[in-house]
Amino acid sequence: MNGKNFWDKRPDTMLEWMCLIFASIAFYLALNNLGYFMGGFRELLRILSPFAGGLVIAFVLNPMAMWFHRVLLKNQPGLRWVALLLSYVVAVLLLALLAWLVVPQIISSIAILFNSLPGYFEGLQNTLRYLQDTYGIKTQNIMLMLDDSETMMKELYSVASSAMPQIVSTVGNVASNFVAVFTAVASSIYMLAGKDKLIHQLKTLTHAFLPRRVAENTLRVCHYANTNFTGFFVGKIIDSAIIGVLTFLLMSLLRLDFALLVSVFVGITNIIPVFGPFIGAIPSIFILLLVDPVQALIFAVLILFIQQLDGNFIGPKILGQSIGISSLWVLFSIVVGGDLFGLVGMVVGVPLFATLYGLLHEIVVYLLDRRGIDAEGHPREEASPVQEEPAPDREEATV
Repeated sequence: MNGKNFWDKRPDTMLEWMCLIFASIAFYLALNNLGYFMGGFRELLRILSPFAGGLVIAFVLNPMAMWFHRVLLKNQPGLRWVALLLSYVVAVLLLALLAWLVVPQIISSIAILFNSLPGYFEGLQNTLRYLQDTYGIKTQNIMLMLDDSETMMKELYSVASSAMPQIVSTVGNVASNFVAVFTAVASSIYMLAGKDKLIHQLKTLTHAFLPRRVAENTLRVCHYANTNFTGFFVGKIIDSAIIGVLTFLLMSLLRLDFALLVSVFVGITNIIPVFGPFIGAIPSIFILLLVDPVQALIFAVLILFIQQLDGNFIGPKILGQSIGISSLWVLFSIVVGGDLFGLVGMVVGVPLFATLYGLLHEIVVYLLDRRGIDAEGHPREEASPVQEEPAPDREEATV
């Protein structure tokens, strides 16, 4: 082909023309059957989903295993399997403790809430009638909404009772997917056990198929992304656990109802940056509003205090500079990620955007240096050559 650049090249031989024609036909067929290819891609993701789950498990447990190996086992190579075993034992014990302490009380709280909802609605209606009769506040619209809520709860009971067979079948399907869960756990063990060898193989493939500079930059980007994701998720999980425990302690101290249920809900939703506190607080306020409006008001003030404490002190201390982007870009990444990938996008969007933001910054700096200008567009002043100091006289040096 003629031409200096790729886009200037012109096919000369019959073979080059045939390759160009077949590539154009393949591209057209791919676009015309995009839905079929996407369906195949989804099926491939479904088949590989257990290994993706194993990758997530390994990613979460890797910092714990590294800490055990570094602190408790003093980086002894022969005892790395002990660090892996300890990390899995700790994870299983934490899940078992959470299930033993939290799940029964959550189920009990939900049952009490649903059984007491008619009484809560009636008490709230009486309060609204008192406000209307005493202070002349118009509450007809809220009363109608509560009437509709009672009807909605009755329909919810009927739907739940009719959906029990489907729920049972769903539980059966979950039980039948035990093989997938076992595959995810087993693959995570193999990934952590052979992490060094696996990383070495991936680096070898990268250097084998890519030019040297491209391979080095690719590995550097992967290391940068791993640092961002690990720092963000580990810090956010610790921060959310602290917020959940703090919410439970303060709600118990103030004798607010459904303390465990609300604190677990607030702690889990706090993993989502910016919107997480509101996602957890608004339904909790509504639940407490049905029980007692005063409790709802106290909880609203309490959650505002906790989130201010988290945003100004706890979060920065734990997360540090792991995000590395301003609040505007955090909000932007959450909105875009949530719109593209839902709840997972809201959680993953922040470290992913932080990685892309850092790469864009490096590209901008490289382009500015290449053009010889600064961030304001002004030409850079070349550094004046350093003048060499005259060598001391031989007599002075001797002295």
